Amino acid sequence: MAKKTTITVEGTDIRLLTDNQNDFISLTDLTQNFEGGAGLIEKWFRNRNTVEFLGMWEKIYNPQFNEAAFKEIANQAGLNTFMLSAKKWIERTGALGITAKAGRGGGTYAHKDIALEFCTWLSPLFKLYVVREFDRLKHEEYEQLALEWNVKRTLAKINYRIHTDAVKMHLIPPRITNPKQAGIVYASEADMLNIALFGFTAKQWQAMNPEFKGNVRDYASAEQLLVLANLENLNAHFIKEGLSQDERLEKLNEVAIYQMGLLADPGVTKGLKQPDESKKINP
Repeated sequence: MAKKTTITVEGTDIRLLTDNQNDFISLTDLTQNFEGGAGLIEKWFRNRNTVEFLGMWEKIYNPQFNEAAFKEIANQAGLNTFMLSAKKWIERTGALGITAKAGRGGGTYAHKDIALEFCTWLSPLFKLYVVREFDRLKHEEYEQLALEWNVKRTLAKINYRIHTDAVKMHLIPPRITNPKQAGIVYASEADMLNIALFGFTAKQWQAMNPEFKGNVRDYASAEQLLVLANLENLNAHFIKEGLSQDERLEKLNEVAIYQMGLLADPGVTKGLKQPDESKKINP
């Protein structure tokens, strides 16, 4: 499915489509603030240099390009009677660099190489502004992808360590041996998970930390949040198995101790940004 984006150049909103990693820019939008509007597109198509450029682009990138039809069009280009639209160009040559979309939000789109050539014809200065905004957009997208990749890679590394490491464990969450005898009171599934991981309910944490706003999970470390997500999935599974809340608490507490112990090695999580250390929970 094509991804739609918009950039704003000199007060003009210009639509972009990204399809199979190819960027297409709306020629229709590019003409908005020029005298003649969208009619300039067909005027540009009538130019012999335009036809030759479009043909060269298709020869490089389109294996199915109809070169015979292109030669017929090129021979007529420049004549007073020569007329060519985006739709006719696509139909006759099987072109991929130009696309015409009908209906609401439609218009003529061109691969960025071709769109920038059109911008040069419209106004070299306008082209420079378009290039600047397009590059800015691509830089932002690249940074976002890089961030997502780094987070996913780090989480995958952490999960792998949890499931495969057999190093000696450190008992980080307090061990709960008998919830009833310990006198722990909890009414919700969320508090039951809090006890399994942190050792106390949300209300108990608030009583211990009156200066902090929010709840216990707002101040959890990246490792604790990862383990919490795993506990939530396990709890759903235990509920389906019919385990009581007390039974689930004991099992989840054991899992929390095991996983947090494996994550005690700072080398495993050094790629993941940590929250404010002054607010970090230390059960």
